[in-house]
Amino acid sequence: MDIGNLPTLLKKDVVIALGIEGSANKVGVGIVRYSEGSYEILSNPRKTYITPAGQGFLPRETAWHHQQHINALVRHALQEANLSAAEVDCICYTKGPGMGGPLRSCAVCARMLSLLWKRPLVGVNHCVAHIEMGRVATKCSNPVVLYVSGGNTQVIAYSNNRYRIFGETIDIAVGNCLDRFARVLQMSNDPSPGYNIEQMAKSSLNNGVRKYIELPYVVKGMDVSFSGLLTYIEGEAKNKLASGEVNGPDLCYSLQETVFAMLVEITERAMAHTGADTVLIVGGVGCNVRLQEMMQSMAEDRGASLCAMDHRYCIDNGGMIAQAGIFAYQMNMVTPLEEATCTQRFRTDAMDIVW
Repeated sequence: MDIGNLPTLLKKDVVIALGIEGSANKVGVGIVRYSEGSYEILSNPRKTYITPAGQGFLPRETAWHHQQHINALVRHALQEANLSAAEVDCICYTKGPGMGGPLRSCAVCARMLSLLWKRPLVGVNHCVAHIEMGRVATKCSNPVVLYVSGGNTQVIAYSNNRYRIFGETIDIAVGNCLDRFARVLQMSNDPSPGYNIEQMAKSSLNNGVRKYIELPYVVKGMDVSFSGLLTYIEGEAKNKLASGEVNGPDLCYSLQETVFAMLVEITERAMAHTGADTVLIVGGVGCNVRLQEMMQSMAEDRGASLCAMDHRYCIDNGGMIAQAGIFAYQMNMVTPLEEATCTQRFRTDAMDIVW
């Protein structure tokens, strides 16, 4: 598989990595195998902490959820991959960014497995893991990346051993904007608020025509802002839903169209600057079909191509941690036990990309 990586320093024909992800409300364990130049996900189970409609998830309760499920997920992953612990070469875990309690819960598990199985640890940047999973899954080598999730919104491109951030949100992430509006509408958190907004937006039809409600459009150079837009649409919902002036589907449709247009604009600007002919969408919001359609249209206008994935790879999962971890491990990058900590702030451009 040629995705533009350097030759590995670790001269081993088969490498197996176990990855543990738990930076937000999903906890997952994935196992990735390298063999004969290609990477394969052998197993990738996960569990999601789902709260009642109208509520978000708090760090303490989310950490408890992860602690209750992590051991069973490790056993499940090994069983599904038909492997024993002795066949695992390294333990990869999310070092950050993310929520403190959930991150610590998974880091403790990773350190325990490292000591129990006598295997090296690899601390992984969550944002980089999303990118590397996307590169492998779609087989794209050097794209402009739009990373969109509940906690992050960034436009990224690789340069000089780092993933450089060309533009980002200056306040809240796009996924957080969608999730918080879903709470206003008392929408279910199962399977996720963003998915339910996407489905409701599809039902915005009035005599066969979708009704677009004009919302604030805030692009500042290469950066975007969603907090004022969210405040505005929350006011529209609270003041006009009861009277029938607006309805939920139209609001969801208008919100999606506005925020996604903002993201497509700054992504196109980054492509023009870098001369890239490929755009990759990663992160939980990246599996939104409407976002993919809008990005595809922009890419085609530029003679470029879109690389996108479904929920198996976009949403947080242990496989992506194992994927980024195995890249690092093959370049002899490991994390000493005494440095196997976690941090809530770990920017995408803070990590050396040596592979």
